[in-house]
Amino acid sequence: MLWGPPGTGKTTLARLVARTAGVPFVQLSAVLSGVKDIREAVERAQQYAAQRRRTILFVDEIHRFNKAQQDALLPHVESGLFTFIGATTENPSFEVNSALLSRAQVYVLKSLSEAELRQLVARALGALQPLTLDEAAVSTLVGYADGDARRLIADAMLNTERAFARIKEMQNAARAQAAQVESLRIGEAQKSSVTVKSGTMTITITTGQGTTSAPSSLAIARALAAH
Repeated sequence: MLWGPPGTGKTTLARLVARTAGVPFVQLSAVLSGVKDIREAVERAQQYAAQRRRTILFVDEIHRFNKAQQDALLPHVESGLFTFIGATTENPSFEVNSALLSRAQVYVLKSLSEAELRQLVARALGALQPLTLDEAAVSTLVGYADGDARRLIADAMLNTERAFARIKEMQNAARAQAAQVESLRIGEAQKSSVTVKSGTMTITITTGQGTTSAPSSLAIARALAAH
């Protein structure tokens, strides 16, 4: 039984156990599954058993199963049909049937430390190149994650990567828009440049009569990008 807060690697640990042991991994979510799904999982384990293969049955959020659903696992745990691994964010002493709990070993997982989260950031940046983050950005993301690796990677870093991609699209679209200013109103434009910083955009147009700089809000920048 793996007990710990969200994003501490409970599902990952269960998958690693199955991979290391070289056995099939059957996963259920107690939020979405019922007795019917448990029976189907048992049938799969029986098929593997007929091939002389052991099975790991992983039930995420086991505390969301009611007593009847948890009891449905008990005879198969006792018979050794599959190796049961449950994951919960709640105290299993109060949320898991005593009969099932007595046949399991409880392992307590803790929230990831700041140093561990920073290691994850470094690994993620390697996969998200050319995205780079300065120290202030890393500190902000680590603080936002609050010990939750899933929140750090799935929510914070991927959204950051999407935001950078969106800014690049805005820059390209705004440059194209600035290049067309001659045909709109400005006249003969010899040079144009675009700068995006801190949510604002400045379009600088140099013509034969001088240089004009016009700041615009993020809303205008988005309008340019959508043009």
